[in-house]
Amino acid sequence: MKRTGEIVLGVISAIFSLISIILISLLVIGASTTLKDEGFNAAFESQILTNPAIEPQDIEYFTQNPDVVLNMLNTIGWVLVTAIIISLVLNIIGIVSIAKNKKPRLAGIMFILAGVLAGVISLTSILLYVAAILCFVRKPPVEYTEQDGYYSVNEPL
Repeated sequence: MKRTGEIVLGVISAIFSLISIILISLLVIGASTTLKDEGFNAAFESQILTNPAIEPQDIEYFTQNPDVVLNMLNTIGWVLVTAIIISLVLNIIGIVSIAKNKKPRLAGIMFILAGVLAGVISLTSILLYVAAILCFVRKPPVEYTEQDGYYSVNEPL
């Protein structure tokens, strides 16, 4: 039984995962270098001070602890990148285990775990959920080997 649909969905989601890893890494690196710039920090602080929607205690926290905010954003970004890398590894395990119809249940479980780590409602996770459903639902056709010996091509009926 061919598992082309599951493999294609897995490969497409792996490509999306790679793209998101690259983009989020560049975003985190760019944000951390930008937030270290004193000119940006001064402009950011002046924007916070002039914004009427921000409460005074929040303004005080942002102006006194800019390193805490920077470290928090940096940590969240790298945790997100790590989760997507783990999702990519699980996705590749699923693709390898579904190739040539080896272990469709294992592949389905790996696709579901990869989808959860990729983000619950992202396009990557939706593709992985569809591939997992296909892994669980599609069954190999039943082959009757005992009927092959009943009739011979050389013998008349």
